Amino acid sequence: MGSDMIIASGNSGGGGGFGLLMLLAVPIIFYFLLIRPQNRRRKEQLGLQNSIEPGAHIITTAGMHATVVSVDDDGVVLEIAPGVEARFVRQAVMQVVTEDADEALDDEPGEDDDAKIDLSKDDAKHDAEETPGEMDGAGEAVSTGKGADKPSA
Repeated sequence: MGSDMIIASGNSGGGGGFGLLMLLAVPIIFYFLLIRPQNRRRKEQLGLQNSIEPGAHIITTAGMHATVVSVDDDGVVLEIAPGVEARFVRQAVMQVVTEDADEALDDEPGEDDDAKIDLSKDDAKHDAEETPGEMDGAGEAVSTGKGADKPSA
C-alpha cells in the first residue's frame, strides 16, 4: 500500500504548473458560464418588475395571465378575470406580454372559429360501449362479472 503512493507521486513530477493553471481556470470558467449570465438575468427581471404600469398585460410565475390594475411600493393588484382582482408581490410577475404576442395567442393558425364539438348523449353512449365494463342508466360503471372490482389480496 505504501509503495503505491510512492509510484503515484513519482509520476506527477512535471504537472505542477498545469495543476495550478487548472486551479485558477475553473473559477474563471464558472464565473463566465454560470454566475455572470445569472446576474444579468436577475437584473433584467428586476428592471422588468420595476417598470410595470397599470394596464399592462402580464404573466405571473405560476403561468396566470392578468392585467395590472394598480402598482404600489411592494406589490401589484392584478385583474385575473373580469371583475376579479387579486394582490400579488412584484416578484410574482414573470413576463410582460406585448400586444403582438397577445394577438398571436388569440388567433392561433389552423383554429376554426366555426368548428363546434357535439357532446350529445349519443356520443357518450358510443364511447361507453368501447370501454371495458358497461354503463348503467346513471352513468356509473357496472361490473362485467370478470372480477375487475374485487379487492386484491
